Amino acid sequence: MPNEKKMAAVEELKEKFGRCTIAIATNYSGLPVNTMTDLRQKMREKNIEYRVIKNTITYLAADSAGRPQIKDIVQGPTALAFGYGEPIEVAKALEEYIRLNRSSLTIRGAVLNGDTLSAEQVVTMSRLPPRPELVGQLLGQIQAPLATFIGQLQTPMMELLGVLNGPMASITNLLQQRAEQLTSQTG
Repeated sequence: MPNEKKMAAVEELKEKFGRCTIAIATNYSGLPVNTMTDLRQKMREKNIEYRVIKNTITYLAADSAGRPQIKDIVQGPTALAFGYGEPIEVAKALEEYIRLNRSSLTIRGAVLNGDTLSAEQVVTMSRLPPRPELVGQLLGQIQAPLATFIGQLQTPMMELLGVLNGPMASITNLLQQRAEQLTSQTG
């Protein structure tokens, strides 16, 4: 029978699973305590919570929160990074920390919107541009064919205007020449 302390830990973790937009599992084996403290501080600066949690408590909380897929990414010594905002930013922060510090920390996988992601998918996600840039790229791709289509619609109209303006220009030129003739005859 679990004691009150463990039950409180399960409830706290269940609440985190319910609130987070992404949970990334990492293998922290071999990290010195001072490195772990530095990692937690760097993650906290980016509004990411990084916690080492016993697997049995994680499993109980995952079942209780209705997120059994979390159990797929938690094996062996595992620490979880909880992101409550933009999921890409959490992946970027972890990948950046690992790369810049040449850390032995490894990403095992993640749970995003109920889907399990592999370590490779998390790394790929970390390399995506920020959301506003992605939205801009998407809008640009949507607008390009529309702009071409509008240009193609305008081309026949411009040609029609050219055809209609041709005789008008000729008449204008003719009247101008006649006016010059009359002016030269009277002058």
